[in-house]
Amino acid sequence: MSVSTVGWRRIEPSARTAVLAAGDLAAILLFVAIGEYQHGYNPLVDVGRVAGTFAPFLVGWVLMAGAAGLYATDATADLRRTLGITVVSWILAVVVAMALRATAVFQGDAALTFAFVSILFGGAFLCLWRAIATLAFS
Repeated sequence: MSVSTVGWRRIEPSARTAVLAAGDLAAILLFVAIGEYQHGYNPLVDVGRVAGTFAPFLVGWVLMAGAAGLYATDATADLRRTLGITVVSWILAVVVAMALRATAVFQGDAALTFAFVSILFGGAFLCLWRAIATLAFS
């Protein structure tokens, strides 16, 4: 891998990338909204709360998915590779999100159980979306 393919340079500006990014964000937002609903909040009414919960995951995902090449030209070339990179990127994104939630800047805390639930359910939503996208784009 050359230096020119590391990090942010692996993001291809295209309509396909925009669709992938929109689907990723929708999957993460769905995970957050369902979680808020399960905890007694109405995601359609408590929009600020949802946004506050979503923000650290968004930061983590943008950093990790971009660095991992999930928005590169070959991001949907192989289903097995795509899902493997998605899982690793999501786990790292959750680590970033929990670190951010442990600060005074973001709401919530960095409970270990929440991290595991986030990895499991958020990862499932992302992997489902990425599998659909990979099959659709190939």
